[in-house]
Amino acid sequence: MRRRDLLASGLVLPLATLPGVPRAAVPPPGETIRTHALSLLDRPALPRDFSHFPWVNPNAPKGGEIVLTAIGSFDSFNPFILRGTSAVGVGLIYDPLIASHADEPSTEYGHLAHTIEIAGDRRSVAFELREEARWHDGRPVTAEDVVWTFDTLRSQGRPFYRAYWADVAEAVAEGPRRVLFRFRTNENRELAQILGQISVLPKHWWEGRDFTRPLIEPPLGSGPYRIARFEQNRTVVYERVPDYWARNLGTRRGLYNFDRYRYEYFRDTSVAFEAFRAGQIDWRTENIARDWAMGYDFPAVRRGLVRREEIRHELPTGMQAFVVNLRRPLFQDRRVRRALIEVFDFEWMNANLFFGSYARTTSFFSNSDFAATGLPQGEELAILERFRGRIPDSVFTEEYRLPVTDGSGTNREGQRRALELLREAGWTVRNRRLVNAQGQPFSFEILLNGPSFERVALPYVQWLQRIGIEARVRTVDPAQYQVRMDSFDYDMTVDVIPQSLSPGNEQRDFFTCEKARQNGSQNIAGFCDPVLDELVEMVINAPDHASLVARTRALDRVLLHHDFVIPQWHSRSFRIAWWDKFGRPPRPPRFAIGLEGWWVDPERERALLDARRAG
Repeated sequence: MRRRDLLASGLVLPLATLPGVPRAAVPPPGETIRTHALSLLDRPALPRDFSHFPWVNPNAPKGGEIVLTAIGSFDSFNPFILRGTSAVGVGLIYDPLIASHADEPSTEYGHLAHTIEIAGDRRSVAFELREEARWHDGRPVTAEDVVWTFDTLRSQGRPFYRAYWADVAEAVAEGPRRVLFRFRTNENRELAQILGQISVLPKHWWEGRDFTRPLIEPPLGSGPYRIARFEQNRTVVYERVPDYWARNLGTRRGLYNFDRYRYEYFRDTSVAFEAFRAGQIDWRTENIARDWAMGYDFPAVRRGLVRREEIRHELPTGMQAFVVNLRRPLFQDRRVRRALIEVFDFEWMNANLFFGSYARTTSFFSNSDFAATGLPQGEELAILERFRGRIPDSVFTEEYRLPVTDGSGTNREGQRRALELLREAGWTVRNRRLVNAQGQPFSFEILLNGPSFERVALPYVQWLQRIGIEARVRTVDPAQYQVRMDSFDYDMTVDVIPQSLSPGNEQRDFFTCEKARQNGSQNIAGFCDPVLDELVEMVINAPDHASLVARTRALDRVLLHHDFVIPQWHSRSFRIAWWDKFGRPPRPPRFAIGLEGWWVDPERERALLDARRAG
């Protein structure tokens, strides 16, 4: 499964509005807004001088080490470019202009910036930096650093940045600590907020270095951690900066309490799980249902030394799917793509592989108010009417549905429907092989980046073989997989198209024609349709929450009725396990696990060490 680059870079997608909650009111024309926080909702919940986020323990003790898992390898500390494989956790060394609050939807508070100024015509935003903000070498963080970061990422960084910031005309340093971003439009409502999420880089440190090349020396940052030591492809250790400039700021107090984050690299998830069972890893999220159901019956769990928990969340779950490469002629026909959907037996997989723990994904915006349901009505219908004749007629007459089986594994009805569709598309079965009019077989490869998903892909291969399709599974290491994804060198893979609580600018990178042609973009499937381009821009320029919902549902509905992907499943909870040496806040935030608020509890750690010594 592909890992997105947003978290590694420190650039987190904006949180979205909750169902039924309006977006923030538009500032009256001519009235400049000066604020300590930005929200796509009504008002920020916390005042300018708040001491800490409500869910954290502001007096959490500092100290100790947490050991976490990384999969694959790394050869760079520059996550902002296509070249190289960046080390996990490098975002810990950087600070953003504004910091997200994981307990409050669509709201971010000034961090490097103490004040945000939005022009009344909504064609610019200015950030005024804190005087005390410092790089780890003691030099101040300046507006020039912000401008240099923005210009460099947009010109030399991953293609994502050019799409995400496409509506920004320029960034200008108006003084040592004031940076102004001018916009090309006043309709992009979230633009000020996503600019505030930029991870600011030190201009003076990067001068004389080639930003486009992988970086294997520890870079300078301003965040709560610095890189203490590393062994390439094996270990990287981040140590807490004791005199971190923002340690007593409301956006950081009670957070980032470990003295060290240590990431240990493993070749695959199975080996990493065994390392956790052996006590070499302290904490993990469990993404494999079989292991969650059966893999935790070992002595440390029975003795209470290892704890685990499922935490319900309120996050959109996006689309996880088998994704075909639409750039390949084999998958151009919608009937062929629908046939591949008909063969997939989710009910059998959920019962036999996942212990019934997953829900079927039926939307690109699953687990959110933005998912299309029923037939289009109201504003959504009016939007779709503009594209009648350019989108499937079924958009107007049929609710999108995925096939449902009896879970027996036979799925004869699905196979029958698939063969009918394939015959209509010019494919026939000869000697148990599906071939076209030229006698060429229907054959493709499913590319994976680790063995954990083989148990999902292999049954699918068997189901495809029943209708004469020759599918092969190829598993490569994560570094090779990333190279092939960046160059779109695959037939089918497993991908996750994530969604935030506020769909917006990132949709360009997922669904537009420009990004389908641009190596390294997030448009892995190769979505390219002028209608999708128009709908994406409508989503970005939605004037209010009601319009955002209608426009996003229209986009979702068109995507679904093209049968572009073979949807899989999603979970509505986090599954975590840890060796019992940690303290944590009384509750997690609503929209995250909140590990940054945990700490090492000295008494628990001593008890754990004693128990281990006692065998």
